[in-house]
Amino acid sequence: MMLARHAVNTRRHAVGGGGRARARTLATAAAASAADPSPPHRPPPPSPRTPPPPTTGLTSELSSLKSSLFHLLGSSHPSLDAVAKYYFQAEGKHLRPMLVLLMAQATNGLGGSGWERMREREAEDVRCGRGVDASLTSVEGVLNDWNPEQMGMMEGERDLVFAEPYLVGSTPPRRPHPPSPPPPPPSATSTNSPPILSTQRRLASITEMIHVASLLHDDVIDNSPLRRGLPSAPQQFSNKLSILAGDFLLGRASVALARLGSREVVELLATVIANLVEGEVMQMRSSPSSSPTSAPGPSAEAFEIYMRKTYLKTASLMAKSARASVILGGCGAPDGVDGVGAAGMTEKEVREGEVVKDIAYAYGRNLGIAFQLIDDLLDFLPPSPTLGKPGLGADLSLGLTTAPVLYAWRSNPSLGPLIARKYAEEGDVQMVRELVGRSDGLEKTRALAVRFAREARRAVERLPESEGREELVGLTEKVVQRVA
Repeated sequence: MMLARHAVNTRRHAVGGGGRARARTLATAAAASAADPSPPHRPPPPSPRTPPPPTTGLTSELSSLKSSLFHLLGSSHPSLDAVAKYYFQAEGKHLRPMLVLLMAQATNGLGGSGWERMREREAEDVRCGRGVDASLTSVEGVLNDWNPEQMGMMEGERDLVFAEPYLVGSTPPRRPHPPSPPPPPPSATSTNSPPILSTQRRLASITEMIHVASLLHDDVIDNSPLRRGLPSAPQQFSNKLSILAGDFLLGRASVALARLGSREVVELLATVIANLVEGEVMQMRSSPSSSPTSAPGPSAEAFEIYMRKTYLKTASLMAKSARASVILGGCGAPDGVDGVGAAGMTEKEVREGEVVKDIAYAYGRNLGIAFQLIDDLLDFLPPSPTLGKPGLGADLSLGLTTAPVLYAWRSNPSLGPLIARKYAEEGDVQMVRELVGRSDGLEKTRALAVRFAREARRAVERLPESEGREELVGLTEKVVQRVA
């Protein structure tokens, strides 16, 4: 018991300890990078830390993610096929699919008879030759969504004639689809855990597709020349193709989502897409207002708008996909059923399952906000190839005001006019970076990220002990530890 308590205390120290020394390190790194914005001959200072390796319990799952994504994204149009798959070629953090899979590991089996229902449905699908790729539309020639990765090359597509009217009953019988990619073998560290279901694996792919679609659109909006050190999709292809590829990803994600068989999951992920758009519009239009009092700095409303935008653009996807993973594991009342006897579930099972769904949402929401706060902080530190962040005030160059600037504004009234004009004049970006580096803005931003990470941990520790839960706890530390 003493060892367990010591381990918990050690992890908590890793999330929140060393504040004063860390603040000095952040301020020093920010000031150094502001004074010398382009030092190619020197290695970056040690403040941005190399992220830890992926969680070992999901090694086989994450290694099969790319093939699963390519399986979903094939197009018979070569240019669309190339740009849709472009960002999946690079090795990224895969934080969002990792979150879905870890939440599945941590909560599968907690739904009681709901979990058994999901297991039986999956076994029945296997017996009947169905799966997460099975179409809900029974007539060939209605969907007209040819995916060479699943259906083979274009021979069948040529059978679809559009130069003649569509006649009722004239379409050929539906062709059987090739089977979905086989599930990865269980990791050696997770053989005692309940299995991850195929619907949860597919959800992990869907979340990555939605995320990458947002990157394609963002890189057009922001006119970004690079993405993780390589030419961005707009730079490599074109703005038009990048926008169309993002739309294509969202379309394929929506199809895959419908085939998961849960209306609640469809609702959750569909609102994520709306949230992403709302967050982007809010970011484009908002210019932080000053406090109505005599005190310098942003108003409370300005900070709330920034945090709401952070939720909409980043945390919404993490929160709702984590909740969706739990739903696909059988927790809570099934679609359209409430109360006692819901699909054979007891009142206690329904009630406890709804609590697990809320735990997953709270974890994803708080972790997502902590993640974005650290991302915003990294923008004031030297670039880090391992983290894939451009740094050197990239957000400022886009006219974006983030937490470090809002905090610095409280002690530097001179920031107000620069924020109001969105750093549009020559020398504005450099001046803001210097002022933020000399303020406590970085320290306070990290402290806020630590607070949200702690709440994510507090939420997930309400789950029973398991390997998945411990990995989720560790994720709250890794998110914050990207800076020293």
